[in-house]
Amino acid sequence: MQRRAFLKLGILSLTSLAFRPLQRTAAKLLAPSLGRVSAKSISVYREAVDTSAILFQRFRDELVNLYYEIDSPSGPTYNPRWYRVWRGFMHSGKIVKVKYNLNPIIRTIPTGGMLAEVTVPFTQAYRFLKSGEYQPVYRLYYGSIHWVTGLDTGMDDSPWYTITDELGELEYNVPASHLRVIQADELSPLSVDIPPERKRIEVSLTDQSLKAYEGDTVVLNSKISSGIATESSNGVPTKTPRGSFNIEIKMPSKHMGDGNITSDPEAYEFPGVPWTSFFVWDIGVAFHGTYWHDSFGIPMSHGCINMKNNEAKWLYRWSTPIIESHEWHKNGLGTRVTVA
Repeated sequence: MQRRAFLKLGILSLTSLAFRPLQRTAAKLLAPSLGRVSAKSISVYREAVDTSAILFQRFRDELVNLYYEIDSPSGPTYNPRWYRVWRGFMHSGKIVKVKYNLNPIIRTIPTGGMLAEVTVPFTQAYRFLKSGEYQPVYRLYYGSIHWVTGLDTGMDDSPWYTITDELGELEYNVPASHLRVIQADELSPLSVDIPPERKRIEVSLTDQSLKAYEGDTVVLNSKISSGIATESSNGVPTKTPRGSFNIEIKMPSKHMGDGNITSDPEAYEFPGVPWTSFFVWDIGVAFHGTYWHDSFGIPMSHGCINMKNNEAKWLYRWSTPIIESHEWHKNGLGTRVTVA
C-alpha cells in the first residue's frame, strides 16, 4: 500500500459571525474551539432548533470551528446546548470538543508499559508488518487511553509508540507526539481518609444521573448515559441492569466492541475506553469515560454507564478497589453500587 504521512491538522480558518436575532438566550463565546463530528453525519441547521431548515451535512471525523454555544429554548430538554458553526447551528450531542496538542517523546519505556492519552482529534494507528508494509487499523480518538509498550521508527522516520491493545494483545503504532504520558500522581487515590464502607454510588436510570456519596454527603452529581432498551446483535440485552452491586474490576484502558481488527471508523470498535470500573463483570457493565458522544442525559450505551471523561476518572480514583498507575487491571470487592 502507499505510505502515508500521519495526520496533520491545521487550525481551521475563522470566518466572520452573523449573530441572529433568534439568539436572545445568552450566548457563551468560546475561545478558539474545535469540535469533531462523532456520528456518521450531522445536520447543520439554519437556526438552533431541529425543525428549522437543514443547510447541509457534516460527516464523521470532520473538524468544525465552534464559535459560541447557547441553550436553545427549543431543546431538546435533556441537552439544549447548540453550537454556532459556519453558516448555521449544530446540536452538541454528537460534537466532541477536541484539541491539537503535541507532546514530548519518552524514549525509555518502563517494563510493563506506561499509560498515555491521545491529545489530537484523532490519530491513525498502523501495524508494522514484517513484509515492510503498513496495515491501517483503528483510529484512536482524543481522550482515549492506551498502554504504550515500546518505541519504534514510523513510516515518516519519526518516533512512533508501540501500543499493546489489551484485547488479544494486538500491537500497533501511532506517532509518539500524539500521546501524552500520564504521570502516577494523576491517578493517586482520592478521599483515602474515608472508610471504604462509607462510600457508595447511586445511579438513577429514570433521571440518567449518578451520585457518589461519602456517608450522607454527595461528592459527585453527574449526568450519565445508560444502556438503551434493546438487544445487541448477539442477543444480549443492552439495558443497564437494576440492582445492588459492587465494583469488581478496574481497568484504566479497555477495548470495547466486537474485537475485529479493522480500519473502518463505522465498525463497533472502541479501543482505549478510559477509566473503566466494572460492576457487573460477567456481562461487561461498567462506569467509563466516553470519547464518542456528548449526549449525556439519555440512554446511549450497550449497557454500560457512559460518563464524561473527567468524571469517570474521578470516580475511578475515588472508588475501591484501589488500583496503582502501573496496573493493567485490579480485582476486588469494591465500592457499593445501586442502580434503580
